Amino acid sequence: MPKGFDVTTRWLESTLEVARWEHMRRAGRRWGWWGGALGGLVGVSLFAPASWLASAVSAATQQRFILAEAEGTVWSGSAVMVLTGGSGSRDARALPGRTFWTLRPKGLALAMNLSQDCCMQAPVTLLLQPGWAQLTATVQTSDTAGLGRVGEWPAAWLGGLGTPFNTLQLGGVMNLSAQGVQWRWAKGRMALQGQVQLTLSHVSSRVTTLPELGSYRLSLIGQGDGPMNLLMQTDQGALQLSGAGAVGAFGVRFRGEATATAADRPALNNLLNIIGRRTGDRSVISIG
Repeated sequence: MPKGFDVTTRWLESTLEVARWEHMRRAGRRWGWWGGALGGLVGVSLFAPASWLASAVSAATQQRFILAEAEGTVWSGSAVMVLTGGSGSRDARALPGRTFWTLRPKGLALAMNLSQDCCMQAPVTLLLQPGWAQLTATVQTSDTAGLGRVGEWPAAWLGGLGTPFNTLQLGGVMNLSAQGVQWRWAKGRMALQGQVQLTLSHVSSRVTTLPELGSYRLSLIGQGDGPMNLLMQTDQGALQLSGAGAVGAFGVRFRGEATATAADRPALNNLLNIIGRRTGDRSVISIG
């Protein structure tokens, strides 16, 4: 074999070895970048601050429901529940104590457990199931009586929403229940399967001399598709409230009326003027 050919062979082998080493070095660097990025993503996911969840809730409710003083992480944290009148509003009302949550994987879904010392006698679970361009949330309560009781809050909390609640300064108790409730968000629309009911018991107001106005029920009923039906009725009381409406892609539409017995009308005249448009002895309530 010629001497020059041997030298050329050794040079080619050396060049190929350098190329292989350079390829391995670049591959190692790429894997290092991918590993660092994946590690950072896992770290952010595991230790994402609770303030991120608070910001998402505030944005979704147009700053009418706020998780204030959020502590912990998205996966395990606590905050103070606050109702406000929205952006720029000076009205705000916070519940006493803190609301606690944990978020854990459950199959292909996420289970969020909620508890609150002041107002929820038993934990409530939201089963969150993400899908293609949609999210489904199923409400699971620990109510052994089968009534779907979620919690009990003071009616005065509504004062944080601003007008007309800040003027009415309500007293009494609100009870929330959810029976067979499943919410679904898809393509910017929300649908409800089941019934959500808000009961206001022993309601009072500072704008009237009567010690109690009565007890009332507000029901939101959905069949899974189409608008949700909204119903209001009176269980008992001097102030009689009734009405019906719907909630859908168009927003909230509601028509109702408030009346009072002849004996109680003088004490309720001011209140009837505030809650709706006065027509004779009736006050017409119109939303949307």
